[in-house]
Amino acid sequence: MYTLVYSIDKNEHPETVYVNLTNACTNSCIFCLRSQKDDVCGAEMWHDDNYSLEDIINQFEKYNPTPENVVFCGYGEPFLRREMMKEFCKYLRENYPQIKIRVNTNGHASAVYKTNIPKEFKGLVDSYSVSLNAANDTDYDNICKPKIKNAYEEVKKFIKACADEGTEVTASVVTGFDKIHYVDASECEKIAKELGAKFRNREFIENGY
Repeated sequence: MYTLVYSIDKNEHPETVYVNLTNACTNSCIFCLRSQKDDVCGAEMWHDDNYSLEDIINQFEKYNPTPENVVFCGYGEPFLRREMMKEFCKYLRENYPQIKIRVNTNGHASAVYKTNIPKEFKGLVDSYSVSLNAANDTDYDNICKPKIKNAYEEVKKFIKACADEGTEVTASVVTGFDKIHYVDASECEKIAKELGAKFRNREFIENGY
C-alpha cells in the first residue's frame, strides 16, 4: 500500500502526522526533497493517486492515541487532490474535532481552480504554511520553476486571502542553498507581514530527513 499517512517523529505516539495526498505539483523547486530521495524517514513517498478516502482513514487510524495535528504535506501539492482533501478534513472534523489541521501549500490552488480556496476551506483548515520562497517574481521563477502563469503574484494573493478569511497563515522561505540561489529572507519577511502573515525561515536540509 502507498504511504498516505506518515510521521517524521521517532516517538511511538507522534503529536503530528502528515498526509501525502499526491505527487503532482505545479512547481519544480530546486531545493525539493523529492529530487534528493524517494522516502521521508523510511516512508516511501511515490504513488499514482490510485487510492480511496478509506485508504487514508485506515492508515490514519493506525496511529493510536490520536495525534494532535494533521498536516497535508508530501511529495506534491496537496490541493491538487482538492476534493479528497476536503473529504478527509470533514472526516476529521466530525470524528476528531480536537485535531488541528494544517496545509503546507505552494499557494497556486486558487489560480488552478479559479476560485477562492481559503474561503472554500474555511472551518476545515486551521492554518496554512505557504511557500513564498522569494522576494520577487524573477527569483521565484528561478527557484520554484512554476508551471502556471504569474505564479508569484498568485502565491501572494493566496496568502492575503488566507489572512482576509481570518485563517492563520505563515509564509515560508527555504534558505541555506546559497550555492544554488540566494534568498533575501529579510525582504520576504517584510512581504509576509504586509500580506498579513507570519514568517518562517526554513533551513535547507541537503540530504532530507
